[in-house]
Amino acid sequence: MSQSKKNRSNFLVQGSILAMASIISRIIGLVYRLPMTAILKDVGIGYYGTAFEIYNVMLIISSYSLPLAVSKLVSAKLGQGNKTGAYQILKGALVFAAVSGGTVSLIVFFGADYLAGIMNTPMSAYALRVLGPGLVVVAVLGVIRGFFQGTGTMVPSAVSQVIEQIVNAVVSVWAAYVLYNYGKRIGEVLGDKEHYSAAYGAAGGTLGTLMGSVAALIFVCIIFVTYLKVFKKKMKKEHNVEVDSFSYTMKILIATIIPVLLSTTVYNISASIDQGIFKNIAALQGYLPDKTDAWYGVFTGKYRLLINVPISIASAMVASAVPKLTSSYAQGDLEAVRHQIQASTRFIMVIAFPCTVGLMALARPILILLFPTTVGNIDVATNMMLIGSVAIIFYSISTLSNGLLQGIDKLKIPVINACIALVTHVLLLIFLMLAFRLGIYAVVIANTFFAFIMCILNSKAIVKYSGFEREYKKTYIIPALCSVIMGVLTFFTYHGVYKIIRRNSVAVIFAFVVAFISYGVLLLLLKGLTEDELRHFPGGRQLVKMAKMVHLM
Repeated sequence: MSQSKKNRSNFLVQGSILAMASIISRIIGLVYRLPMTAILKDVGIGYYGTAFEIYNVMLIISSYSLPLAVSKLVSAKLGQGNKTGAYQILKGALVFAAVSGGTVSLIVFFGADYLAGIMNTPMSAYALRVLGPGLVVVAVLGVIRGFFQGTGTMVPSAVSQVIEQIVNAVVSVWAAYVLYNYGKRIGEVLGDKEHYSAAYGAAGGTLGTLMGSVAALIFVCIIFVTYLKVFKKKMKKEHNVEVDSFSYTMKILIATIIPVLLSTTVYNISASIDQGIFKNIAALQGYLPDKTDAWYGVFTGKYRLLINVPISIASAMVASAVPKLTSSYAQGDLEAVRHQIQASTRFIMVIAFPCTVGLMALARPILILLFPTTVGNIDVATNMMLIGSVAIIFYSISTLSNGLLQGIDKLKIPVINACIALVTHVLLLIFLMLAFRLGIYAVVIANTFFAFIMCILNSKAIVKYSGFEREYKKTYIIPALCSVIMGVLTFFTYHGVYKIIRRNSVAVIFAFVVAFISYGVLLLLLKGLTEDELRHFPGGRQLVKMAKMVHLM
């Protein structure tokens, strides 16, 4: 393979590393949510989810865009052979992170009661107050991760993600249990045992998030200190390199951060807006707060938790693709740009389609297996999965396309598209709730519609500004066809095994095995993946060997 081709495919390898870490992190997140959901119940998970909605908005405002912006600017400087300039960007980003993260952290900590009241869920203030200090930690962590990603390595980010989630899992479950019982004792004194136990338990769950981010920051700082010594030695060897003033660097940094920040803010704030609209309209329609809290707990703690596992792969691919795209675009290598767009799109579609169909085919069995305590809301959760699993495809494409547009310096386009999608989806949500009284299902449908609009608008923009010609057969049609056939086989396998054995867990495992084998075989038989593409998947070398052993490749 030529050096050029190696450089083009390297982002897929790095993206695969980060994608695998994201999958592991999400699985850990899914596993620890099981005992935590059993401890907190749906009402407590509702408080937990509400606190996170507010936290996520504040995170977006303060630092969510930092890793992408820093990686983009650092990769651009390194592409010019200017390590000193890249280091200057790092220093500026750390200052920005400390100021923005610290400010928003104080606002959340001291304004928790007010912010929780806006969301019509005042008992979530306890959990929100615990999350406050984590905002400055995540801001600094994001800068260091972005710096590593800009240099072309995803390993520190990947390992720190796994460490963060392991610490999060252990502390969350332990603290949720301890504080739930503590809140129960307080509630007995105050005459409201159910709500105080749920609120304090949710605060325990968020403590894990704070401690996880602290552990991740400690890890990346240890790696960073060692890496920086080598990096500074290389800086000293540079001669006749122009270094921008610190004030100019800050201007460039802010000019890059703001469009990315606006895009991610509008893109992610829809969930918080949805919650506010849903709970207020539901209250006007006569639904009790406990009912709406439980429904929203199912939405955030089950539906979105499950669909976010495959969507996280798109986020990992963005982190890997943007630095390479920025470098290729700056050098005028449009062929490399189009190759990276095509490769990253195919990568996520090969994963998004089977995940969508699989969750639809086994919606109820998976929910029963993972959340056995949610018997009362199992029908609601199942319907959410059946209605909204297709959002996996739309969110995967829209998340990736946001990053791709930012990578080719079209920073304003995702902002405009996100604003259009936000307005249309809010109007749809209000209409569905008022005209059809769909309740929480209106949120699921509107959430999916938002991602769909983003897909359409972003895809048109990518074609327009990069000259990219979309390939449909291998990217969309073959994975979709293989997924549908896989879904049918999986559905009948589950029900056939369950009729014989009468054990849900065993039937689900059998169905998963059939799903994995059938999809892989069909994809290779229909030439949906080449050998080179398969090698860049996690465990790709072993998969290629297996495929050749059974003469599928």
